Amino acid sequence: MKKNIVPIQTILISKNMIEQRIDNFLIKKIKKIPKSFIYKIIRKGKVKINEKKILPKYKLKIGDVIKIPSMKMEKKNENSISIEKMREIFNLKGKILYEDNFLLIINKPSGIAVHGGTGLRFGIIENLRLLYPNYSYLELVHRIDKLTSGVLMIAKKRSTLRNLHKQIREKKIKKQYLALVHGHWKKYKSIISVPLQKKKNKNVKNPVFVHKQGKISETKFQVKKYYKNCTLMIITPKTGRTHQIRVHSAHAGHPIIFDECYGKPELDKNFLFLNEKKSLFLHAKKVCFLHPNIKKKLFISAPIEKRFQSSLLKLI
Repeated sequence: MKKNIVPIQTILISKNMIEQRIDNFLIKKIKKIPKSFIYKIIRKGKVKINEKKILPKYKLKIGDVIKIPSMKMEKKNENSISIEKMREIFNLKGKILYEDNFLLIINKPSGIAVHGGTGLRFGIIENLRLLYPNYSYLELVHRIDKLTSGVLMIAKKRSTLRNLHKQIREKKIKKQYLALVHGHWKKYKSIISVPLQKKKNKNVKNPVFVHKQGKISETKFQVKKYYKNCTLMIITPKTGRTHQIRVHSAHAGHPIIFDECYGKPELDKNFLFLNEKKSLFLHAKKVCFLHPNIKKKLFISAPIEKRFQSSLLKLI
C-alpha cells in the first residue's frame, strides 16, 4: 500500500468558507485522507480552531484559524463500494420529494444516518454526493435521527443554506411528525415543555435527559387515532433539540414503540408482530418554509414507509 503524507496546514477562514461544518470542510479540503481518519483526528483533538479542540459539528466562522496536523497513513481503497451499498445509493433517486437549482428534499429511509462518522463511511449526504458527482455543493440543512424516516432538506448553494439556517434560528421552519406511542395518550396532555440536557458520554442509553438546567424544549402532541394499547400521534416540535420528541414522549409516559434509548422493552415485546426488525415508529411527515430564492412558501409532505403503513393496518 502507498502512504499518503499531508503536511501541517494552517488555514484562515474567509467569508466564502463560513457556515460549513469542520468535518465536511476537511473531507473536501484533504481528499487524500479517508473520512474515517479525518473524524479520528477531530475526535482526538488534533485538529484545533483558534487553538481549541472542537467537535465535528462545529461551524466555521469568519476569522477562524484552523490548525491541521501532519498526517501519514497507508492508503486503502476507499472508493470500493459493495453492490448492496450501490443499490442503497441509487434507491435514493426514488426518494426525492422536491428538487430545483437551490434545494433537494428527500424522504429519508429509516436506519440510515444523515452523515458518515465514527464507524460509518457513508450517510445520506455522502450517498447523495456519490449519486450526483456533478453537484459542486450539497450540505445538510438540518438533521434527523438515523432511526427516523421522513423529510430531509439538503442545500445546493451556500447562500440557500445560510438563509434556511437563519429561518431555523428564528423558528420560521415548521415541522410535523407522526409517531406510534405506547398506551392511550390523554388528549389534555397537548404540550410537553421540559428542559433537556445531553450527557457527556454519548455512547450510553438515554444520552439526552430531562434536567432543570437543560435547554428549553417544547413539543405539541395531538392524538390522531387510538389503537389497541397504542396511539398514533401528530407531533409538532416548537424547538429542535436532539432526541426531543423521543424524550418528551417518554417523559409523558408514552414512549415511542421500539425506541431502544428511551422506550420500554417489556412493552415493545407486545408489538413484535408489527415489525421483526423493531424499527422506530417515528416519521418526519411535513415541513413548511419560505423558499430562500423563489420567495414562495413551500409545504412538503413525505409518505410514511411501507413497514409503517403495513404495521398500522395490522393494528386495525
